[in-house]
Parts: sequence; structure tokens; C-alpha cells
Amino acid sequence: MGRGVGPGNGLSVQALLPDSGLPLLVEPAQPGAGNFAALHALANDCLHESGALLLRGFGVLGEQAFQVLVRSFGHPLLNYEFGSTPRKAIEQGVYTSTEYPAHQVIPLHNEQSYTLQWPMKIWFHCVQPSAEGGETPIADSRRIFQQLDPALRQRFESKRLMYVRNYGNGLDLPWEQAFNSADRTVAEAYCRANQIAFEWKDDGELRTRQVCQASARHPVTQDWVWFNQAHLFHVSNLPPAVRESLLAVVDDPLDLPRNVYYGDGSELEESALAEIRGVLEQCTVRFPWQQGDVLMLDNMLVAHGRASFKGPRQVMVAMAEPAQECRR
Repeated sequence: MGRGVGPGNGLSVQALLPDSGLPLLVEPAQPGAGNFAALHALANDCLHESGALLLRGFGVLGEQAFQVLVRSFGHPLLNYEFGSTPRKAIEQGVYTSTEYPAHQVIPLHNEQSYTLQWPMKIWFHCVQPSAEGGETPIADSRRIFQQLDPALRQRFESKRLMYVRNYGNGLDLPWEQAFNSADRTVAEAYCRANQIAFEWKDDGELRTRQVCQASARHPVTQDWVWFNQAHLFHVSNLPPAVRESLLAVVDDPLDLPRNVYYGDGSELEESALAEIRGVLEQCTVRFPWQQGDVLMLDNMLVAHGRASFKGPRQVMVAMAEPAQECRR
């Protein structure tokens, strides 16, 4: 898509990168002139095709301005429920991005695709870009689905995936944080309502199992997308030294902080996960953040991650529009 200003809407739209339609760069014709109504119309027209809009130059900076922008799209902001990574709430519905150490890379994933429900929309806001690195790489989940070996894809789709989590052990979140409550009955009620099997272990900690999709169908576009976090949850995603240490201290692999199996409990092939990671890398699009950027994603159509970085970095996130699994 070439540069152009929509008639009467005061927005300039073009591909950010010359060899990719992901993301579309959206800028106001006059810097700082935020026309939210025009943005909403553009998102309705373009987001389901592109999957990613990078909003730049709209004068949005900080949690309150970010909250105003994302709320203006008309959906209540979601709480981070049954989360798998540490975040802090900043404003209602606005959170820090995943607070992993700066040297760690977060692989590509679709938000909460390890569950049976997820946000359809997710926004990232760069308040302070890091001095080096710190990109939020993205990839088209439709393209990932299409490029995977059909036999591998069919095996994952037919068997589905079972995510096993053991909370409160230093790698996964404490269950109180994952369920936003220190009340066991609240956690149990959430599990029952969301088809999550649970058990309280002898040490008082919680283990959950949930069988989920490997792929999903977008409710609007009807596109099939690769939609899971097997490559991220599997023990093979850990650094070798960490993995060996954990396996040395657990008697049963089910006691690992987190892992993933086929839906019938059988082991995933590490060769298949390596193949998936290779396709993800081939599909990855990277670009540097600028201060004030807002990246709007259709969470089913586009996966995201985080590069390692040096220097201070502040990126916020908000989510909206809950959807549930669309199965074949």
C-alpha cells in the first residue's frame, strides 16, 4: 500500500516496511491531531486484512492518554485473568508488558492462546523505547498456519494440546496472581467455569490442566490461524542449563512449573516444536519502536513477542473484546 491520505479523514496510511504489509503505518496529516473517529473507521476497514496498525504521531504518551485511546474503540478493557507472565496494573485495564529480565527473548505468541478464551484486540504503547533492542516483533498467524507442514498441523489439530501448570515455584506465577485472588474458592470457580482441571497438591500449591486448540478460525474473516503456545510452554523452550536443573529435581515431569503435551497426555515431539519455531522465525517482522507509538493488533491474526534489550524500556498493554474458541 502506498502513501495516501483518506478523503476527509486526515490520515496517512502506508506499509511501514517496503517488503511487508505488516504493520500498516497510520499517521495524522497534521502531527498530534488525533482524529479518533477516523481511526475507528480505518480499523474497521483495514485491521481484519492487515492484522496490525502502527499508530504514530497522534500525541499519545503515558497511561492516561493510552487508556483514553483504547477505550474510544468502544469495548471495555479486559483484566489479565489466568495470566502466565508477570505484569503490573497501571490504570484500569492498562498493564505493563511482560516483566521478564531484559536479556530474555519472549517468543512469538498470540495472547492467551493457551486458553479457550482470549482477547480479540490487543494494543501496545511505547512510552520509552530502549537504547538497544526491545522491539515487539510480530507475524501473520494466517501465514504461519499456511507454511507449516500439513501433516504436522493435522496431528496437532486432531490431538489438541494439554497445558500443565504448577504454580508458585519461582518460574510460573503464584496461583494468587494468576487468578487475581488469594481465595481458593475463587480459583476453583474460575477453573470449573473454563474447563480447567485442577488439584491442590500436598505442599498446598495448585496444579492445573487444560486441553485447548492448536489452530482456530477467525470469527469475522473465517481465516484459519495457528493459535497456541506449545513452543513457548514446552520445557524445550527453557535454556538448556535451566531445563537440566529442573528435570534433575522433579520426580515426575508433571511437576515441572509448566509444560505442554498432546491432548491425550502423550509427549510432543521436540522435532515438531523445532519446525514450528523455524516457521515462526521465517514469518517474523521487526521494526524499532518510537516514543508515543501505539501498535494495535487483531490478536488472532497477528502474533507478537519481545526482543531482548539494553537500557530503560517502558511498553504498556491493553486488551479488549473477549472471544471464545472457534472449532472445526
